[in-house]
Amino acid sequence: MAGNNRKNELRALFMGGTPAATPQAATEQTPTGAGELTPVNTQPTAPRAASGAVKAMGLSLGSITREAEEARVLREALTQGERIVALDPALVEASFIEDRLTDGEVDDPDFLALVESIRENGQQSPILVRPHPEKQGHYQTAYGHRRLKAVRRLKLQVKAIVRPLTDDELVLAQGKENAERRNLSFIERALFAAALAARGFDRKVIGDALAVQKSELSRLLQVADSVPHELARAIGPAPKAGRERWMSIGTLLERGEARELADAEIGSPRFRSVDTDQRFQLVFNCLSESDKPEPEKPEELKDEAGRVFARLRLDGKAPKIEFLPGTHPAFLREAVSMLAKWHASFVKNQNS
Repeated sequence: MAGNNRKNELRALFMGGTPAATPQAATEQTPTGAGELTPVNTQPTAPRAASGAVKAMGLSLGSITREAEEARVLREALTQGERIVALDPALVEASFIEDRLTDGEVDDPDFLALVESIRENGQQSPILVRPHPEKQGHYQTAYGHRRLKAVRRLKLQVKAIVRPLTDDELVLAQGKENAERRNLSFIERALFAAALAARGFDRKVIGDALAVQKSELSRLLQVADSVPHELARAIGPAPKAGRERWMSIGTLLERGEARELADAEIGSPRFRSVDTDQRFQLVFNCLSESDKPEPEKPEELKDEAGRVFARLRLDGKAPKIEFLPGTHPAFLREAVSMLAKWHASFVKNQNS
């Protein structure tokens, strides 16, 4: 009960009225049919009774923040006289700019939780769409891509706010939601910035969409330019890999054979069997190992007959002589004795 009371209080706080009040739902009156809007209650559906564990989770800070954001979106829509409508997901396309590299069931552990939440409680927060600029009766998503995928999986209609948006307004709304709900990883932000730049968006718009300063935007674009997009998509979002490590991969890829090595790695069975952060590490390790200089070959020590009896290694901090297996012990003792005498003579001459 505590969880439900808290939700009611939040809705009252952000939407007006008292927790007990049930304002009349605003509905879209357009007749239903293929490609048309379906009436939908603008009040979130009352959630079913939850288990003790779910109630406890509902009181967490993240849940409270989410409830407040959902209430804000609903209140803003109603204040502007907009309607929350139900659309056929088949008529709703993604944004023209890709912003995530996640595969819902593999790279985004929160996705399955979102699916279950919508299955249990319904879609509490609408997505934002605009009429598709090229396809009559279709829509284009500004934000809410994960919710759209979730309702598609559940074979439900998607609750949406339909708003006429320019391209700039769409990407700004898309970036704003990413910052408020689930931040993009560094490489996702870099590719998002590069995609916007490729479509001719002004750098100020790109910076505003990502909420970054000019210097950080330059670094994002630098990484997007140095890391092939196919490689980045194969690795995925890699949320644990920050700017420095992605910049390191970009530097490592400047070597001629590095791209071939990376392609071989992402095509391996072990690469496909691990999560996105591990995939990043595999590629990073592969390129780092290839960047190490080849160890210097040892110098062979030969006798008068040309037979190798030892090898001199000068690489590393401790040079050493390695005698071949089978070397006579008496020779080793005599060689050590001679080296001691030569070393003493050498030191004496150096100090004189």
